[in-house]
Amino acid sequence: MAKSNVLAWLIVFAVVIGGFFYITSGSAEGPTPGTDNGSNDGDFQKVTLSMKNYNYFPNTITVKEGTPVRIYLDNSISGCYRSLVIRNFGINQYIKTPSDYVEFTPDKKGTFRFSCSMGMGTGTLIVE
Repeated sequence: MAKSNVLAWLIVFAVVIGGFFYITSGSAEGPTPGTDNGSNDGDFQKVTLSMKNYNYFPNTITVKEGTPVRIYLDNSISGCYRSLVIRNFGINQYIKTPSDYVEFTPDKKGTFRFSCSMGMGTGTLIVE
């Protein structure tokens, strides 16, 4: 009886540890975190967000007014953080994979807040 309890606890422990490593590790696929922040790919500005210290990284992104912006979320982002909200631009979209993105054209200059759908993760969008 005691051996079966120990075995059950070892299995639970292994599943918890495995789950932790699965959630916190990134695969080699998808954009590298933060490397494309504000880069201009000709027809659009590309921004890739990742997660650092339980928030979006980079936490502040700067783009140009009038040029379309594509925001990608790399594979380090999970849960509600995959639902990106930028209220001032009518954005409320779930970004399923690192190759998916939200695209919009900033039509006004200023400083705007972005967040996950629950408001747990936040950041600042600066439109110049």
